[in-house]
Amino acid sequence: MGDVAMTVPVLSAFVSQHPGVKITVVSRPFFKPFFDTIPEVHFFPINLEKKHKGFLGLFRLFKTLKKLDVDAVADLHNVLRSKVLTAFFSLNGYQTATVDKGRKGKKELTRPENKIFKPLPTMVQRHQTVFEKLGFPIDIKNPQFPTLPKNPAKQNQKWIGIAPFAQYESKVYPLDLMQQVINSLAENENYKIFLFGGGKKEILLLDEMTKGKNNVENFAGKVTLPQELEIIANLDTMLSMDSGNAHIAAMLGIKVVTLWGATHPFAGFAPFNQPLENCLTAEREKFPLLPTSVYGNKKVDGYEDAMRSITPEKVVEKITSLL
Repeated sequence: MGDVAMTVPVLSAFVSQHPGVKITVVSRPFFKPFFDTIPEVHFFPINLEKKHKGFLGLFRLFKTLKKLDVDAVADLHNVLRSKVLTAFFSLNGYQTATVDKGRKGKKELTRPENKIFKPLPTMVQRHQTVFEKLGFPIDIKNPQFPTLPKNPAKQNQKWIGIAPFAQYESKVYPLDLMQQVINSLAENENYKIFLFGGGKKEILLLDEMTKGKNNVENFAGKVTLPQELEIIANLDTMLSMDSGNAHIAAMLGIKVVTLWGATHPFAGFAPFNQPLENCLTAEREKFPLLPTSVYGNKKVDGYEDAMRSITPEKVVEKITSLL
């Protein structure tokens, strides 16, 4: 989800700077609402479980997309499926360009020995490069964000979103500390706090976090994606892990505070257009091997509590400073 959300600022800048060029996004139907905010972008839904499954399914997809009178293909994903589809176009004489994920640099950043600790290009910058190769340079220095309806219920409150989960445990802030963050913020009656997540287990955990607090509401499993986008667009700030909700809020121009454990913003996955000081990272003085992973899927003995070096007080201080 985060990978898809990171394409939105680039495509938004593209259509404003290259009017008259038709963009068609090919992705899963679930992600269509991301691009509904850019009227000039067309969306082509794919079915990777049935119609477009496997090699033959991708060839079927290629033949269908050809009918759209395509001139060039930008592969912003660089996985096996997108490589195969792009290859079909390339072999048939179409201009193509594929995103460079910078795997060598990421390996140097996360390896335990001879670590090269320096910021790598962001994914948004890498997407820019893809379009430059196709002859369409893009400037994202002054981004324009989608405009979604203002919620009349907000009035004079400050709305705070909190997304406490991530795909991998090494990227999740300890829930007892997150509860302290929520409790502290909820003491301010002028704050309204919205909790985001998905799945039965997460919904139950978030319900527990709301108990006894009238200004904390769990939206996990209660709203559709378009409805969730409208809520996020009305936030004053979002607190998220290194996960999809951070990128969704960023693509809507919301201030984002992110918490980092095994991963690090230097790998290129910091939310778009957010200052580095909004990325609160685990202390490398105590845990010098950090970052230990690009995506958080690697476990390192002794680093299970790395995120506990980010104190709840520091998190609350950062959020309130943005408000």
